[in-house]
Amino acid sequence: MQEVTDAAFWELVQQRGGADVYWTEYCRVHAVSCLEKWIVASVRANPTGRPVVAQMIGNDIPHLVRTARQLEQLPVAAIDFNLGCPAPVVYKKCAGGGLLRDPQRVDAILGALRETVRIKFTVKTRLGFESAAAFATLLPIFARHSLDLLTVHARTVTQGYGLPVHYDLIRRAAEMMPCPVLANGHIYSADQALAVLARTKARGLMIGRGAIRNPWLFSQIRQRLRGEPVMYPTGRDVLAYIEALWATNDTNGVSEKLQAQWMKRFTNYIGEGLGAHAGRFLYAIRRAETRAEFFRVCREHLDHDDALKLEPSETGP
Repeated sequence: MQEVTDAAFWELVQQRGGADVYWTEYCRVHAVSCLEKWIVASVRANPTGRPVVAQMIGNDIPHLVRTARQLEQLPVAAIDFNLGCPAPVVYKKCAGGGLLRDPQRVDAILGALRETVRIKFTVKTRLGFESAAAFATLLPIFARHSLDLLTVHARTVTQGYGLPVHYDLIRRAAEMMPCPVLANGHIYSADQALAVLARTKARGLMIGRGAIRNPWLFSQIRQRLRGEPVMYPTGRDVLAYIEALWATNDTNGVSEKLQAQWMKRFTNYIGEGLGAHAGRFLYAIRRAETRAEFFRVCREHLDHDDALKLEPSETGP
């Protein structure tokens, strides 16, 4: 997740149970691109003790090859090619999810990268650009390039993050692909995570926005897999998490108003998990312009010892 998954965020997640593997933000690849310094710094710092996968996005084969060779020099476990980003600023440049409109180009890029990359090579994809029916064309392309892992976000690009999520097509990929498949898209609780694994037969899960809302989610899924009671954070645990997010994202010289605005990329997701209080929290936090206002709202809703499931109110099918 751009502007989220840096080393500081990985560390906060790891302190609350942690993922098995972490993905970097994507490196933007074009004719004059260089590896982003902050991404390289996160890879080198990696405070988690877990493997890190370097992600890149672009459409120019020679420069993707060049970037892959540069990334291989870093302490990464794999190189991932992004075919899933739904941001218009990305897909309008025929990158990320925009490439899914051109399966022949996808085929050529994957062939060149598979020939180049000497460590593990992975791909994250959506089902298609406008129609999930495109996945039937894309799957054979993925299958013939000896991928080490395929992550399937079971929505189309134009769907964005809307419902429904087509988990049945992840199962089709898991049955057809010669490599492991990860299920991605709308994973929001331990029980629902196990249901997705059962439904898709995927080897594992990739969790994005759900981990912003609930960094304890990875630990909760492991508890559920072991048949143990799921441990939920208290309001004060969540408050401490938000305080840590503020501290790790605090930049010298940035006004409190800009800092509060920057924090809303986290609290917009966290707020969705506050049940009956979600609407009031989100209304107030989105209007906070100083540190004092911001944390007054947080304390009003989170300064308690009640357990919070941190599940979005709209869970869909």
